[in-house]
Amino acid sequence: QVHLVESGGGLVQVGDSLRLSCAASGRTFSNYAAGWFRQAPGKEREFVTAISWSGGDTSYGDSVKGRFTISRDNAKNTVYLQMNSLKPEDTAGYYCAASPSIAKFPAGYDYWGQGTQVTVSS
Repeated sequence: QVHLVESGGGLVQVGDSLRLSCAASGRTFSNYAAGWFRQAPGKEREFVTAISWSGGDTSYGDSVKGRFTISRDNAKNTVYLQMNSLKPEDTAGYYCAASPSIAKFPAGYDYWGQGTQVTVSS
């Protein structure tokens, strides 16, 4: 079992930056790929980004490429999501997840955090 806890969400202005953290406990988190998804009210859960267990491989959704960066520190069992140039359409609950390998669909992930809200105000 892997337990994931997200933090760092909040209310920001258009163009601002925010860094989310996902702290893991339980099984060896460094054995898992990690991903971030987001979900706005009334919408499906959307793939944001993912990173391999080593950090050497990453993947991004088209809507965040060039603005968001995923990274991980396996010594701290933590994955980060740096979000720059935030837009109102980035407003959503952001969820961290763990998977045996990088995946772009929620079904590919075995463990999920409870989420953290990001609201971008114009």
